[in-house]
Amino acid sequence: MKLIVAIALFVAVAAALPVEQEPAKILRSEFDQQPDGAYVYSFETDNGIIRNENGEVKQALDEENKPHDVVVVRGSYTYTNPEGKQETITYFADETGFHAEGDSIPKAQ
Repeated sequence: MKLIVAIALFVAVAAALPVEQEPAKILRSEFDQQPDGAYVYSFETDNGIIRNENGEVKQALDEENKPHDVVVVRGSYTYTNPEGKQETITYFADETGFHAEGDSIPKAQ
């Protein structure tokens, strides 16, 4: 009986260990940096992850109303969630903060 319990315990522990997966392969990757700080960045992997992003430099006012350059970032990424559904998140970040939208992100009310 002790042997059966020990075997069952061993099988349970082995089943709980994470399964090693090969890292995703990069199918496409592009990055173009401009001297002023603007950029375009994108990549795609063989497991369906896609990311596109660009940054543009603009002037904004700081807390003392002094102008300074900020990089405004806009982009999106797509992935397959654990339920097998493809999710796309779009976002932008500027002097007001990071803002993201997508079906899996709760909406402010």
